[in-house]
Amino acid sequence: MNFRTVALLVAATSRSTVCGFTPAASSSIAAARFGAHTSNNFTIRNMSAASSEPRKAGVSSPTDLKEFVSSAGPSLLVVDVRHPDASVEPGDAKSLAVAGFPDKESNYRPNAINLPWSRESNSMEVPEVDKDTPIITHCGGGGRGQKAKDYLESVGFTKVLNGGGPKETECWAEYGDK
Repeated sequence: MNFRTVALLVAATSRSTVCGFTPAASSSIAAARFGAHTSNNFTIRNMSAASSEPRKAGVSSPTDLKEFVSSAGPSLLVVDVRHPDASVEPGDAKSLAVAGFPDKESNYRPNAINLPWSRESNSMEVPEVDKDTPIITHCGGGGRGQKAKDYLESVGFTKVLNGGGPKETECWAEYGDK
């Protein structure tokens, strides 16, 4: 059972928000399908790449990400551009419920750092690494990840891919634990 299934069951049985959000609409599913007892149908947004919803522009394919991660080896840097303040980026609460910020102390996502993308300045802090370091940028689903990728390339970084984010489950599977 994964997080989405648990969230789905909690939402179905409690008829409330989960982790601070109410699942967004895209496909109706009866709660009974998951063993929950409720007379109401509810909606969730399908978070898999198999969704009818296409990836955001610029998000790399799972195959490209797998090859990139493999060739990068231990020099890979994953730049998480989500914002830690939910009042600044309310949408980040959804993806943070699925995948938290990097945490060096607990060795959670050891190759990752958090450098939030600023919509105000249309920029971000630049990582303190060589310009040829292989970097995967991501946010929740790829929009700000693409802006971060473009920004890093504009300041001289040469090996940057947009990994989308936890919403892109097939992509996330290739680098989310890095």
